[in-house]
Amino acid sequence: MKGKVILLTTFFIMFMSHFFSQNIITWELLKDVEFDEIWSEEFQAYYMVPKFSNSVKEMDGKEVQIRGFIIPVDIVQDYYVLSANPYSSCFFCGQAGPESVMEIQMIKKYEGLRMDQVITFQGTLKLNTDDIYQLNYILEEAQIIE
Repeated sequence: MKGKVILLTTFFIMFMSHFFSQNIITWELLKDVEFDEIWSEEFQAYYMVPKFSNSVKEMDGKEVQIRGFIIPVDIVQDYYVLSANPYSSCFFCGQAGPESVMEIQMIKKYEGLRMDQVITFQGTLKLNTDDIYQLNYILEEAQIIE
């Protein structure tokens, strides 16, 4: 009997530590970034390079959860973006900054995702400072949790 109690207690502690180790991040946290405009010879244009705050840098490479509005950019290529705002007022419409969107790299294909559907994703946050073909925030191995 004593062994079962110890086993159950150990299991409970492991379960709870995993549950509480999830980093739930907000768009407010992700706004804590500044941008420098850098000239690109290749594109003959300026582009914005992020300088992430320490609080944002602490999340790099960590498993996180974030909630936002889904924007299907290219459903054939399975390319989706999560936004702090609905499509009508998001970054792509010029109504918000690049810190308000996140590239979602899903571990599996989800059918029926609709524009502006509010979804919570879980995955590994990657900060991008040098690949101009990707967004500044990338959620790798993302999966829908609600």
